[in-house]
Amino acid sequence: MAEPVRLWQDASIFQLVGRLIAHAKQRVYVEMYELGRGDLVRGLAGDRLGGADVRVVTDPTVNASRVSLDALQRSGVAARFYPVDDTAHQIDHVKLLIADGVAVVGGMNWGTHSDRNHDYVLETSDAVEVDRLVRIFEQDWSLAGGEPRLVPPDVASRVAQTAPGEEIRRLLTAAFRAARVRLWAEVYTLTDSDVLLALASAYQRGVDVKVLLDPSQPYNRRSYDGLRSAGVPVRWYPVPVGTLLHAKIGLFDAELLLGSANWTYSGLDVNHELDIETQDPQAVAAYGSRFSLDWARSPAA
Repeated sequence: MAEPVRLWQDASIFQLVGRLIAHAKQRVYVEMYELGRGDLVRGLAGDRLGGADVRVVTDPTVNASRVSLDALQRSGVAARFYPVDDTAHQIDHVKLLIADGVAVVGGMNWGTHSDRNHDYVLETSDAVEVDRLVRIFEQDWSLAGGEPRLVPPDVASRVAQTAPGEEIRRLLTAAFRAARVRLWAEVYTLTDSDVLLALASAYQRGVDVKVLLDPSQPYNRRSYDGLRSAGVPVRWYPVPVGTLLHAKIGLFDAELLLGSANWTYSGLDVNHELDIETQDPQAVAAYGSRFSLDWARSPAA
């Protein structure tokens, strides 16, 4: 039986998010790096008035998130800042919504202009996945309240976090090693040396490797050049002015891995991040089709 999941992309993500917030009855939990959309902030306040348990965790380093947290608190919504480690230049980069029995995980911020970006989220109603996501949110809520209660690592889970733990790097490393047929990725920022070596290794053993990068990120230039010198097919995604290729997603044969973590040292070792993997055939097919279109419209240098 197929997993109860669905892959969403680009501006349509906000149709999903808005609907879930508007129809939630019991709970709405949000953890969001950039929280700046007024319509969603107002929707969260409305859910509180409707009797739902509404709680929000956001990042204190983003100005729009600070403004939104103030507005939420004034409206009576329970909202907290995640306690980032300034000495490590850490951020809470998570993008998570839990509405009743449904969760949404991915790379899309809720910024004023985020709907212009190319990005993905996974909607899941799988009870095991939602339960672990709830426990991670409760962990972060307790951390934000000064009462740490960490979620134990789970090597069998399809849901992974970073800082605490290194679960995302573990999932990513395993996916690279297991890939035998194809490895198609769209990544906002790619600089991690282990990931670059894994991409080159996969290509050298005959995997169909294709990588799309955002040209607006100067840190990607060295990675782009390094991959090309190793023979790995890599292209710049043609982003219009004012938009980003903001995705952090890879298709490894029939396994899809996506979330908030860039493929960087910060994303895989420092920031608080959240990723999810799926082998759902419809989600895999949806991404495969979109990636093929993105690759075809991206110029080969």
